[in-house]
Amino acid sequence: MNTKNDHPTAMTEKDNFSDRDPADTRTPPYTAIIIGGGPAGLFCACRAAGKDRRILVLEKMPSCGRKLCITGAGRCNLTHTGTMADFVSHYGGDGGKFLRPALMNFKNTDLLAFFRERGIPFTADENGKYFPQRRHGKGCPLRLMAECMRAGIEIRCGGESVQTIKPTNDLFTVSSEDATYTAEQVVLATGGASYPATGSTGDGYTLADRLGLPVTETGPALAAVLIRDYPFRDLTGISFDDVPLSLYRDSKKTRQVTGDIILTVNGISGPPGALHISRYVRPGDSLHVGFVTGTNEESARKDLAAVIAGGKNRQVKTVLAETGIPIRFLIRLLELSGIPRDATCAHLTKTDRNTLIRYLTDFPFTVKGTEGYATAMATRGGVARDAIRQKTMEAKEVPGLFCIGEVLDIDGGDTGGYNLQAAFSTAALAAKAMVSGGKTNKKK
Repeated sequence: MNTKNDHPTAMTEKDNFSDRDPADTRTPPYTAIIIGGGPAGLFCACRAAGKDRRILVLEKMPSCGRKLCITGAGRCNLTHTGTMADFVSHYGGDGGKFLRPALMNFKNTDLLAFFRERGIPFTADENGKYFPQRRHGKGCPLRLMAECMRAGIEIRCGGESVQTIKPTNDLFTVSSEDATYTAEQVVLATGGASYPATGSTGDGYTLADRLGLPVTETGPALAAVLIRDYPFRDLTGISFDDVPLSLYRDSKKTRQVTGDIILTVNGISGPPGALHISRYVRPGDSLHVGFVTGTNEESARKDLAAVIAGGKNRQVKTVLAETGIPIRFLIRLLELSGIPRDATCAHLTKTDRNTLIRYLTDFPFTVKGTEGYATAMATRGGVARDAIRQKTMEAKEVPGLFCIGEVLDIDGGDTGGYNLQAAFSTAALAAKAMVSGGKTNKKK
């Protein structure tokens, strides 16, 4: 493989790994073209490579693997502890069920072994998230790039934003901004639309739609929830652990989760509570939050009533603060309830007491939306799962076309490496099918 520099870090705009003239139509077609140089695309390329298999990766950004570097606050949260059966429940909708064959084919232990064998051991933190022992994420994409180089894979970056994919006879014609290529197989590994600065701008959804694949509604996921008429703007940074969040639409409860939250300047954030439920919220929904840790609403109401009753002539805010609720937050709830901030427990009316307890255990917010793709950790929606063969990742109606990673409607509802594990697992399964069967569902 020809390069301008033998080290992957030297890869810059317009760099390529081949002397081949893309305009030379006499050049035999590639075995596979992988669109997207993120973790899913690079790993699929590695696994699909082999003797007499010419693999090309097209990446529109100046370099590959940018999104992998920023996961886990730049430390590369690769995957999570637990069995694959545990993983299934951490994907939105029926995503886990769809992913089961991919997860069972390439497990978290397989992923960790892949990097460990290449000099990057991982260690799980107290929350079960796996990070490199050196706590730096840049090593992982560099190892993937090195593996691609070792396997003789061609990688073209910068100016390689794919515009069209056209199936013709038994080949695909792939046209980018700079060139036109042909291939027997094509892999959509373009990612979602979150963190667009890394190159994930939703291109894959457009390409899939043009090929006739159904694409479900997309939007930011694992994002902070924005609130209309938000009353806690000046309480930014106050956090609550292990509290219940319930989502209502048209007066019907549609989702309930329990997790940590943090108050922001315009809403609530924090994994796994607000970020988890953000996948499901829509503008106008009612989001009810309890601010009492580790208990259900009914028992919380009883406990708070008993605490207030036992407070006698002490101030309400002082007594409740002893339960662990921040006093600045309590003062704001007293104001919202119309209760003087120096009110004592003995002089609190039954109506005021009930209002305050209701706000503490079931505070209603009206959802404005979520923060946008620039800060969302994932994208909900994508290429519809029922259009893809879950045992091969091949499109049912477009033989030879494979969809992997976040371009699919399979976002992880929780943080912790679940989306990256899905990316690597779907990449491994697609590569396995590409090598063993080619166009496995070729139309008659």
